[in-house]
Amino acid sequence: YLARKFFYLWAKVTFGQVLPSKARCFYDQKILKKTFGEWKEQWTVCREKLTLRADNHYRHLLLNLIFKAWRAYVCQQQGKRNKYYVVESHAKKQALLRTWQHWLVYVDVRRTKHGMQSVALAFRERNCLRISWAVWRRQYYQKCSGHKMNILALQHWAQSLQFRAWLQWRELYLYTQDEKQKDTRAVTHHQHWELRRCVGAWLGYLNLHRIKKHQNELAQEFHRSRMLRRCFSNWQLSWECRRRMHAHQRDLEKQAARIALWRVFAHWKHYVVLRVEEAQQCELAEKHYKCHLLMLQRYWNRWKSRL
Repeated sequence: YLARKFFYLWAKVTFGQVLPSKARCFYDQKILKKTFGEWKEQWTVCREKLTLRADNHYRHLLLNLIFKAWRAYVCQQQGKRNKYYVVESHAKKQALLRTWQHWLVYVDVRRTKHGMQSVALAFRERNCLRISWAVWRRQYYQKCSGHKMNILALQHWAQSLQFRAWLQWRELYLYTQDEKQKDTRAVTHHQHWELRRCVGAWLGYLNLHRIKKHQNELAQEFHRSRMLRRCFSNWQLSWECRRRMHAHQRDLEKQAARIALWRVFAHWKHYVVLRVEEAQQCELAEKHYKCHLLMLQRYWNRWKSRL
């Protein structure tokens, strides 16, 4: 104790009223305060940039999802049109094939009849008499009239078949037109519903963000008032202790400076932890919203496929 006392007397005589330890402590406090102010400004700028980047990313993701849904719908409509064209061409080919088959059958029958006619003529020229020739000619006239009647029946059957095919094609075309109109109405209804739901979610997110901002401002004001109250109480206690114990003034000043520095560091550390937790919560909320959008898109695609 005596050595410390004489050391303080020697230091006071040598360096004056301000000791090197006190000057060093004051210098450290100023450097710490300046560093904390610059860090706080940089953190505020970074937070604003991150908020702008998050908004841009969310808008880009939402537009990308809308574009993918529109592209899938366009591809589906184009596939339906291609299928309809393929079905129509197939129906035309089938009708043409049936007509060609009937024409081949008719040609074969006609060739057979012409062959039979030639054989009959040759037989008449060789072996038949006039009576046989008259009978055969009468039969031939009957066959010609029957052949004409067959041709008329075939023409009537072909016309009736064409009329039935045209009626079936008309019913199919009207049914496809009705299905297209139903699909367009369902898609527009779904788009309006999705837009309304997205707007509601965005408004809810804005309200939640405003409430959180207001709560953070209240917490910061409460923290400032509490810090001011603590600093004032510490200053009052130190002033009373200084007035009571003037002999231990230097030790108490050093201890008060260390306590203040430790409290500032503890509050700064607590503030950093709170900011990290808030950033993690924002990230988790964004991931949850993305998963929700992906699930909605999956259910929408499944509903369209079932439809």
